[in-house]
Amino acid sequence: MKYLDCTALTIAIIGAVNWGLIGLFQFDLVAFIFGDMSWLSRIVYSLVGLCGIYLLTFYMRLGDKEA
Repeated sequence: MKYLDCTALTIAIIGAVNWGLIGLFQFDLVAFIFGDMSWLSRIVYSLVGLCGIYLLTFYMRLGDKEA
């Protein structure tokens, strides 16, 4: 589980940095690298969204002693 947690957190951080770049500089790094809404950029956006949803489970594990 730890590998999945670290991977999801890394992908979510990449997504957060991308949103920061969009907000501050109107620069979409994902679109710059993979093309504007190409199938590859859509996969990246989808992975970021799924990782964000998965990371919501961290709130449920806050009280766990083993997590």
